[in-house]
Amino acid sequence: MFAGPIFSREALTSPRQLKHFLIRSGYVAALFVLMYTAAQAMFGWQQVRSLGDVARFGSLVFQVFCLVQLSLVLFFALLLAASGVAQEKDRQTLILLLMTDLRDYELVFGKLFASLLTVLALIVVSIPVLFFVLLLGGTGLDQVIWALAICAASALPAGSWGLLVAYWREKTFQTLAISVLGLVIFLGVVEGIVAVLPAGSEAAHWVGLLDPYRVLFSILDPLQGHHGLTTAHVACWDFLLVMAAAAVIINGITLLRLRVWNPSRAFFATAMLPEDEAEATSPGAAGSARHETHTRRIWSNPVVWREICTKAYGRKILAIKAAYVVLAALVAFLVARHPSSGELVLGMISPTGVAFVGLCLISLIIINAQAVTAFTSERDGKTLELLLMTDVTAKEFIYGKLGGILYNTKELIFIPLALGGYVAWRGGVTFEQYIYLVIGFAVLVLFAAMLGLHSGLSFERSRTAIANSLGTIFFLFIGIFIFMLLLVEARSSFAQQFASFLVFILAGSIALYASLSHRNPSAALMLAAGALPFLTFYAITEFLLQGSLGVCFAIAMAYGFTTLAMLVPAVSEFDASLGRTTLNNT
Repeated sequence: MFAGPIFSREALTSPRQLKHFLIRSGYVAALFVLMYTAAQAMFGWQQVRSLGDVARFGSLVFQVFCLVQLSLVLFFALLLAASGVAQEKDRQTLILLLMTDLRDYELVFGKLFASLLTVLALIVVSIPVLFFVLLLGGTGLDQVIWALAICAASALPAGSWGLLVAYWREKTFQTLAISVLGLVIFLGVVEGIVAVLPAGSEAAHWVGLLDPYRVLFSILDPLQGHHGLTTAHVACWDFLLVMAAAAVIINGITLLRLRVWNPSRAFFATAMLPEDEAEATSPGAAGSARHETHTRRIWSNPVVWREICTKAYGRKILAIKAAYVVLAALVAFLVARHPSSGELVLGMISPTGVAFVGLCLISLIIINAQAVTAFTSERDGKTLELLLMTDVTAKEFIYGKLGGILYNTKELIFIPLALGGYVAWRGGVTFEQYIYLVIGFAVLVLFAAMLGLHSGLSFERSRTAIANSLGTIFFLFIGIFIFMLLLVEARSSFAQQFASFLVFILAGSIALYASLSHRNPSAALMLAAGALPFLTFYAITEFLLQGSLGVCFAIAMAYGFTTLAMLVPAVSEFDASLGRTTLNNT
């Protein structure tokens, strides 16, 4: 095959795994649960007699399905492609692949298509669901076909970008952070250029084709930019051409630089050192990646000292923070130009609030990536067992990792809070609401950090741990967005909304419990998984009703208790969390 043996092996082994069937069936089941929830939110238990209401419902469900699916495609295409190569580097098996007779295009396209198998499977299994929605009315056949084409075409450049970064950078955290920030900044720059260019110009049209969401919205609402009495045509052949060109350019760069970037210079520098020095400076060493010729004073907790005082995650972390600062500057510019009050986006939140929430979401994703890679890098670098053989206790290890995570991502924590303070100073929110915002964001930061460590403890494979950790964060916020959208559409009281959304909440609780209790189930995790979706639903409802204290209290209770439910077993039953049968380190 063109992609070579890497793709062939993945295509032959993936269908033999149970998770392959669980992902496909679970995705279809989730879509139907979402459809049922939307129907209950719109109609409740009343009998529907009007075909217009059914068509409006079909149009709403189709739009929600397409937005959710495009977000999933972009996120998981990027994540799976980047983590697949990063895992090879962490386990030092990429050098073995480079020593074989595999051609460069087999290493690039094999990894790319292998990582996109799961994404393409989700798109394929959604075809009958979307055609079922087509029967409800309100949607055309051409809209369904082009929506599927947009999702499939968007996956290729997104996966290619993640693959390029993974082959370029050595550290897993760098790979994940640069991939996510790069995609977000790119979409922001595209929207900024389109806003500057004259509306309706040819240049604005072609630049706008680089944003899949903009093209998808034009397919979902073809009459938005259409004037006159002629028929509105739904087509985006030019978008497919732009996505194909972007994928060719990105993969071409990867092919040209593959052997230049890999093996890295650090690998050759280590090979030239004497044997004793090479062991001390190996990529998997627990200390700094650079050999130190002088003695350094180590703190009482050596784990947090290593996380803070050494370049454990590479020297390019400053570039990642600089990119985040650029993104935050764009958000601040948007906040300064647009008033906090005005037309609400989707009837939920102001444009300034959308920008601020997006920045906070990026911070939580990167913090979570830092947390999960802080643990998986130790395991893949063969240093975790060495640490466990020392007198480092479980509390020192977990608290040291948490301290290092919060220190290394301090800019990602303080910049959103500073931006929120600026909005409060301008009068966008009251000082009391800003205090609630600080408390809620702090709780979510601790939750994201602890969830990353918990996933690293629970899953033996680094790629699975990374996908589970980041996927949980992503699905939580996707669920919150869906909740808010349907609640605005329902426009009813809390009691009626609670009955309508009960099935969706229960499904979320089951999925969250399966994620959190993969290896070591407990009563606390079961209670946390059951309470978190309910309290999140209450927080969303209270927010839409212009509440503030109730939102903060619900978030602090839900995510704070879940954080403790993951933290306590990690520091008190560390060996059990790792699946070991030895005596407890504590």
